[in-house]
Amino acid sequence: MKTVTSFGEVASHDATLRETLTALSCPASASRRGVVRALALLGSAGLAASAKVAWSACSVIPSETGGPYPGDGTNGPNVLTQSGIVRQDIRPSFGSAGAATAAGVALTVTLQLVNTNSGCGAHAGYVVYLWHCDALGRYSMYSAGVTAQNYLRGVQVADSNGMVSFTTIFPGCYSGRWPHIHFEIYSSQAAAVSGTNAVRTSQLALPQAASAEVYSGQSAVYAGSTSNLNAISLARDNVFSDTLAATQLATTTGSVATGYNATLEVGIAGAVVANTVPSAPALGSVTIHQMQSNANLNVGGADPTAGAVTISNTAFLEFTAPAQTGAARC
Repeated sequence: MKTVTSFGEVASHDATLRETLTALSCPASASRRGVVRALALLGSAGLAASAKVAWSACSVIPSETGGPYPGDGTNGPNVLTQSGIVRQDIRPSFGSAGAATAAGVALTVTLQLVNTNSGCGAHAGYVVYLWHCDALGRYSMYSAGVTAQNYLRGVQVADSNGMVSFTTIFPGCYSGRWPHIHFEIYSSQAAAVSGTNAVRTSQLALPQAASAEVYSGQSAVYAGSTSNLNAISLARDNVFSDTLAATQLATTTGSVATGYNATLEVGIAGAVVANTVPSAPALGSVTIHQMQSNANLNVGGADPTAGAVTISNTAFLEFTAPAQTGAARC
């Protein structure tokens, strides 16, 4: 029997049940995406290895207003049809708008697009149009003083992992709104020419602590942002108040000196991907005794020492690996 040391190997249909469960018990291999692939082979809904790996199921990102300054053709100008809009660094203006660059603390925004209809799989090839205000709360193409600019707007195509990344600045906080970033999702680059084609429009919220650090640390650049932030809360924001940005609050790290990174998982209800993975009975070692809360999957057959898998009613399964002798094979 071969030794399975990673979820990449477990993803093979040739892996045995014992090999799959062994890899699941290796903490170093515990990425959610890898676990999901392994679970598909087991025919289970979710697992946590002896390392107690767990996660929340991905959720559809709430649909939000694009606001009055989308720049997508639904309210005035359309930057999506301009040559050069597909770019990673959105700080400078481009094309006929010149090359003026928005001032502010550096921010890298990374979104991971996942399909909530297919086990949180990657939405590769989907397109994100992202835009936000500058340090003074102004939107290019619309606000006084920057109508000739088109900075802080850009498009990226999701890679094979459903990831897009933008280099930008930390947006300012203007009166009445929590610090935020707008984005639209399109099913293809061909569709990303008008806001009317977007499959989802939403907003990302930035954490209070990071926002306060930026605004106080660069008060001259972010004039007025500190007082505006102190006057607003997620509970009073007209977009985030309904859920307190439960699935829209970005995980943010960094500093004023080095810049910040903001990441967010974005769930989109895409097409259901057909399940081509063999069912659990084909493995010959998993028997489902009942399908209800606290049902049990008994791992037996030719390999009765593999351990026990228990389904609970919390969308979470726990696998207790048997005692092993000799060197660990993780």
